[in-house]
Amino acid sequence: MRSKLVFLDIDGTLTQPGMNIPPDSALRAMARAREKGHKLFLCTGRNYHMLLPVLRYGFDGAVASSGGYVFTGEKVLFDCPMSRQQLELGMKLLGDKGVLRTIEAKNGNWADMEQEQAFAEATGGNSEFLRWRRVISEKLDIRPMQEYDGSPVYKIVFICREDSQLLPARKALEQDFHFLMQDMPAFQCVNGEMVNRLFDKGRGVRIMSEYFGMPLEDTIGFGDSMNDLEMMETVGYSVCMENGSPRLKEECDMVCPAVDADGLAWAFEKLGLV
Repeated sequence: MRSKLVFLDIDGTLTQPGMNIPPDSALRAMARAREKGHKLFLCTGRNYHMLLPVLRYGFDGAVASSGGYVFTGEKVLFDCPMSRQQLELGMKLLGDKGVLRTIEAKNGNWADMEQEQAFAEATGGNSEFLRWRRVISEKLDIRPMQEYDGSPVYKIVFICREDSQLLPARKALEQDFHFLMQDMPAFQCVNGEMVNRLFDKGRGVRIMSEYFGMPLEDTIGFGDSMNDLEMMETVGYSVCMENGSPRLKEECDMVCPAVDADGLAWAFEKLGLV
C-alpha cells in the first residue's frame, strides 16, 4: 500500500467531545500506521494551544483553527488570523447584544466568564449550563476575557439565547466570515463560531498534501460533524464516525463504529493502514 496522509478530527472522532485522551485501541492503531510509513495529522477547529495535550501522541502536524493555522513539525505552512479591525468590530457587535464570546488565538483562549451567571439566569437559571461551561473552561484552558494579551485571533466562538442577537454582527461581517451555528435545546441557547471565509479544513488538507507532494487521492479524512464537510469533500477517502452527523454520513465513503467503540482502530484495519 502506498503511504497515506491521514487527517483526524479530535472531538467526537479521536476523543470524546472536550476530552484529550484517545482510546488505547486508537493509540495502538495510529502507532502501527506510522510504522508502516503513513503520516497522521490533526484536522480540527481547536487552536494550537488546545492541541498541545493531543499532539504528544505523535502526530506529524495539524490543520488547526478550522484551517487558519497549518503546520508540520516546526514549519508553519499557513497562518491567517483575522484583522484587528475585524476582531474589534465583531467583539463589539456581539457584546452589545449580550452574546457570550470566546476568542481563540494561537497560544490562548479567553471568554466572557463574568457574564455567564447572568446568561444562565436569563435562560431559566440553568445550573447545568454553568457546570458545562466550567468543565469546558478547565479542559481547554480558557481564561477570563480581561486577561486577553492582544495576540492575533483566529475565531470568535459565541453563545446566545436566540439568533436575532447575531443580526448586527452578521450584517457587518458575514461577507468575510461564516457564522456556523447549532441549537443547544438542553441549555436553551444557540452555540456557534465565526470562521474566516479565507480558509477551511479542506484547504488545510490541500496545503498539507501539496507540501508533501502527495496526491489528494492518497489522503484519508476522519470526522463526525458538519464542520468536517470541507475536509471530507477534499480527501481521497472519507470516514464518518457512527456517533456523527446523519448528514455527514451521507457524504462519506465509510461509516465506522463510534469513538468509544474502537471505531478508529476498526477503520484503520479495514483501510489497510495497519
